[in-house]
Amino acid sequence: MVIQMTASLVPKIDLQLAEQTGEGLSELDTACRKHGFFLLTNHELDAVIATMWEASERFFALPQSAKHAIRRTDQSPLGYYDRELTKRRRDLKEVFDFMRPAATGRNLNQWPKDDTFKVVMSDFFESTSAVAERVLNVVLTALGASNAAEKPTGDRRTSTVRLNYYPTQDPLTGPDRAAAVPLGDMALHHHTDPGVLTLLLQDMTGGLQTYTSDGQWIDIPPAAGTIVVNLGDAMQVWSNDHYRAAIHRVTPRTLDARFSTPYFFNPSSDAVLAPLAELAADEPKFTPFHWRDYIKGRVEDNFTDLGVEDIQIDRYRVTA
Repeated sequence: MVIQMTASLVPKIDLQLAEQTGEGLSELDTACRKHGFFLLTNHELDAVIATMWEASERFFALPQSAKHAIRRTDQSPLGYYDRELTKRRRDLKEVFDFMRPAATGRNLNQWPKDDTFKVVMSDFFESTSAVAERVLNVVLTALGASNAAEKPTGDRRTSTVRLNYYPTQDPLTGPDRAAAVPLGDMALHHHTDPGVLTLLLQDMTGGLQTYTSDGQWIDIPPAAGTIVVNLGDAMQVWSNDHYRAAIHRVTPRTLDARFSTPYFFNPSSDAVLAPLAELAADEPKFTPFHWRDYIKGRVEDNFTDLGVEDIQIDRYRVTA
């Protein structure tokens, strides 16, 4: 399949101008229909992002013993992990996952022994959450659903941040490697994000690609000062297939390691996902389903190959 290397299909959207004047919404709309990606500028998070990068690099430079002390399991789903599966294949990456640090109630977060790390990540989480809420309003405006009676939203309480490190070599060695699922052929295998939208910070290394509606993989090129935005499964359902959950992957790292940090903006835990009435008319493309059940099905095979691929929104698609 042809790999098309171009930035022309991935528009840069000035967040403040889009909010104030609607500038760029036509280009955003086209991108969301074609592949589900665009770049965000004028977001005012540069300082927060720079501090986050420093903390992320410090974390992944820790000895393996320190990272393994907060390794996640199927019973403790947040923390460090170095053998995650996507589409039943092991990715070449290390990750650290956390939810809202300020959240009340049961707290599943695990933190390294670094007094500043949690503070930095808490600031990043809250600042990025606020931008995600604004971006969702812009996307809904472009979609023509900004005045919907049942206007959808995301929820900071269910949203998550992931620090990614893509090394050039397998992080597993010896018995750990022998016991793990073999590495696949991608640093991160193709998938969609299950939630509303993702705000992704990527370094300047490159390697992120998306699959377009006309069957081509295109690069999402790094651009200084931008945040990558990609749509998730919930948005595709809400839009009744007008917008596309972004299918994306990361190509193998052979020369330079890569860092990225996605903020996953997710629906509330009790949300029921269904097409917006004003967009579905009398032809809804999906039957309603619960977010809680969907996200459980999307993550339960991250640790073990269950013999089938994870659940997708097509399971709820209306058939003739």
